[in-house]
Order: sequence, then structure tokens, then C-alpha cells
Amino acid sequence: MNSSYYDALSQRDPAFDGVFFYAVTTTGVYCRPTCKSRRPLERNVRFFAETATARAAGFRACKRCRPDDGAYDAQPEWLTQACRFLELAEEAPTLDELAAEVGVSRAHLQRTFTKSIGVSPRRYAATLREARLRTSLRSGATVSTATYESGFGSSSRVYESAAATIGMTPARYRGGASGMTVAYGIVSSALGPVLVAATDRGICHVALGEDETVLEHDLRASFPRATLERAEDRVESATSALVRYLSNGGPWPQLPLDVRATAFQARVWEALTHIAPGATTTYGELARALGDPNATRAVARACATNPVALLIPCHRVIAKNGDMRGYRWGVDRKSRLLDLERNAS
Repeated sequence: MNSSYYDALSQRDPAFDGVFFYAVTTTGVYCRPTCKSRRPLERNVRFFAETATARAAGFRACKRCRPDDGAYDAQPEWLTQACRFLELAEEAPTLDELAAEVGVSRAHLQRTFTKSIGVSPRRYAATLREARLRTSLRSGATVSTATYESGFGSSSRVYESAAATIGMTPARYRGGASGMTVAYGIVSSALGPVLVAATDRGICHVALGEDETVLEHDLRASFPRATLERAEDRVESATSALVRYLSNGGPWPQLPLDVRATAFQARVWEALTHIAPGATTTYGELARALGDPNATRAVARACATNPVALLIPCHRVIAKNGDMRGYRWGVDRKSRLLDLERNAS
């Protein structure tokens, strides 16, 4: 919680108008900090840099202060161009080079990109580079070839960043993560058996189903060279949180994750975690909130490849016509999940 932002909305400070927007979880509405509505309780408030992000999180605009009036959340065309330039570049450009490419100042680029995308241009480029490294290693390339192709420049830089990017050395990753231990447990829930698996870094796999054997088979297919250990005690806190949540007896669980993602997947998955429980958005709305209205299908694919059901809540995204289609664990579960979240709120 940003206490300075809460103080600003409490005082309806006009200096913060356009700096942030706030949403109230009990009403489902987002407002300007100067809104004349009754001050909400601090525990019920969420802050957003843009109204587009608030909409993607499932909130609707206040009819009193009209937060969508004005250009606060306009997504500049150059921002999309900057993302595409970074995604297509063989080597990450400098901030000055990127600014010259899209025609804005260095300072404006850094400030606006970080505010809108959630990470700096440098971190965004690094995420892309790390994704290329993983893809190259998994395709069978040698470490030296993968290093060159992914744009790291030197093998020392790869090994320096390996722990923070792929969770293991490049050579070990190329070997299919052989030697990595994944602990898992299967518990009963209101929606049937739930499998939760974790590395020592966080939850890496959550799946729903009808049959424990099928769930275990899918886990082994996801981690073919890892050592799998059924150890309910090692994932007990996670499974307990999920069972409480699915029985309508606990809040949406926010647990540490250990998942691999491309830069685009990471953006989509991060946006999903900001959708309020019980609220929904569409694939198209989410694509627009990410600054790429033509990426609806890519957003849908990112949702479909989510490896940790519930923890990254892709069930809160629906089709434009309200259809519940496209949920990996079945449309009935998707509908029931949204119902239990709405009832809980």
C-alpha cells in the first residue's frame, strides 16, 4: 500500500490528479484522487498508474469524477514502436539509440516506458534476451552459440545472470534441467483434485483435474528430466491456501512463483494478477491495456500457456461476447471459480 497516495486521495490533493488512479474493491469502481465520493478504507484501495490498467483489473469508471475524461491513460504510439524495436533487435540498443529510433527524449522514454510497461527499457530488453537464451539452449545449441545468438556478448555475462534469469546454469538448462528436484502434492478441493508442485524457488506448476494419475503424468511431461518427489508436507502451505480459497473460505492466494516466461507472457501474466477477484476482462481489453490492441490472439495464447492455474488467474479473462470458452481446466470450473470469488467479495 502506498501511504502517500492514500493520504493524497484522503485530502483530495489536486497535485496528484493524473499521477495515479485508485480503485475500491468493495464497489468495483476506480476514481481520480480528487473524487468527491466518500473516502474508502485503506484496506479496500488499490492504486493504478493508468485507467487502462484499472479497467484490465476488472474495475469500472466512476460516474462522478469521470477518470477516463482527459488523456491521462492515452498509450502513445511510440511506446508500442519501442517495444517492437526491442523485440526485433539482435542486440539491445542503448537508451539514446532507442530514444532516437522512436523520436522522444531519453528522459521521457525512460519515465513513460517504465510507468506504462512496469519495467525499464533495459529490463525489458534483458527479459527478451533471456528468453532467446532459453529457447536456443532448449533447441540443442551449445552454450557459446546460444550466448552469441541471444545477444549476451560474452559467456561470463550469461553465468553472472543465470541464477536470476533461468534459475540454473546454461549448461544445466540445456540438459533439460536434469538433477532439479520438484516436490509436489495432490489434495482434494471443491473443484476436484489439485496438484501443486514447487522448486526451492517457488511454485512452478498448479493443475486441476479429475484423476490424480493424469495430473501426475502431465507434471512429468512438463519436467521430463527433473526428479519428482511426492511430498505433501513441502507444499502444505500452498495447498492449504488453495483449498481454503476454493472452498470460499480464504482470500485469493498470492504465493512465490518459479515460472519461465517470454517478455510478452510476463507482461500478460503480471496484468492478470491485477484483475480483482470475481471481476472479468476480455482478451481484447487486456491487449489494449498492454498497449497492443492487435495482440488479442497472443494474449489468449499467453493465458492458455499459464503453468500455475489460479495463482495467475487467467480464469478472469473471457471472450468479448461473455463466453467462458478457452479455459484449460474446463468452462464449468471457470464459471464456478468466478462465482465463488463474487460470493466471497
